[in-house]
Amino acid sequence: MNLPFILALLIAAPAVYLFSALVCRHAVTLKLIDTPNKRSSHALPTPSGGGIAIAIVFLLLLVFLSIQLNNYDLLHLAILGAGTLIALVGFIDDRSHIPAHKRLLVHFLAAGWVVYCIYIKPISHTSDLYLWVTSLFFMIFLVWLLNLYNFMDGIDAITSSETITVTLPAAFITWYVVPHDPSWMILLLLVVSTVGFTFWNLPPAKLFMGDSGSAFLGIVIGALILHASTISKPLFYAWIILLGVYLVDATVTLIRRLTTGQKIHQAHRSHAYQHAALRFQSHGKVSLIIALINIVWLMPAAWAVTMQQINGPLAITITFTPLIFLAIYFKAGKTAIQR
Repeated sequence: MNLPFILALLIAAPAVYLFSALVCRHAVTLKLIDTPNKRSSHALPTPSGGGIAIAIVFLLLLVFLSIQLNNYDLLHLAILGAGTLIALVGFIDDRSHIPAHKRLLVHFLAAGWVVYCIYIKPISHTSDLYLWVTSLFFMIFLVWLLNLYNFMDGIDAITSSETITVTLPAAFITWYVVPHDPSWMILLLLVVSTVGFTFWNLPPAKLFMGDSGSAFLGIVIGALILHASTISKPLFYAWIILLGVYLVDATVTLIRRLTTGQKIHQAHRSHAYQHAALRFQSHGKVSLIIALINIVWLMPAAWAVTMQQINGPLAITITFTPLIFLAIYFKAGKTAIQR
């Protein structure tokens, strides 16, 4: 580690914490109050949009590190460009709703920038049909991931704890496999930044993350996954495994809603984690269980894949199967929960 990086880590959590306090204090003035409706999992009006604190502090410190370390690589540019765009649009959406088709257009623009920087730009033969087909696939994956992160941010501390318990193991695994690659430092900075916000989001939450945080985290993590895929296939599989809870819950919910004729573009409360929160009468228990699943079940499998002790697709099958059964057990995608 070097001094600028250590300094950035020391600054990140306190800065996000204080920035979140400002958002919480001025939420009414900023029009950032989340008022409960029949699809909400909370009962009281609560300040939202606090995730903008994570985005601003993280991006500023990333710029600081790029300058101090004289590192202006394409990964940094991808995250800075896409992250800024998604956080800005998310913050506007937190204040006043943006139509879904306009948000989706911005999401594809951000995803396209990430794919161009990380996947297309480093390859010289850009006329290759295979390259463009795979690029389109990665764009769709990134858009799905950032929306998935947004969909799953529906109870106290769930996305904060998910981000910490996924990106911290990913940072360690990346450092172990490719210590000279800058992505593990970016991951660690993201972990510490998220910790600063988590204090405000613990049950009962004083501040919600909002789209400015959840979608931002989704696109940053997506960029890091795409970057990992260009370095090591086992590392890519490890990422997919670590995100198992979110990927399975969101995907099973979407499939069931599609097959039952529900309007998938409408907000709902039919994710497995939302049913579980109602059953346990606790947001904290569900968020804690998800964090434990990440650490106890998914992290060892991700490590084993990275160490090539088990085949990636096989490990995904083994780890995802019980998660799929859990999602079905907790009625993912079934009729919206009634109060």
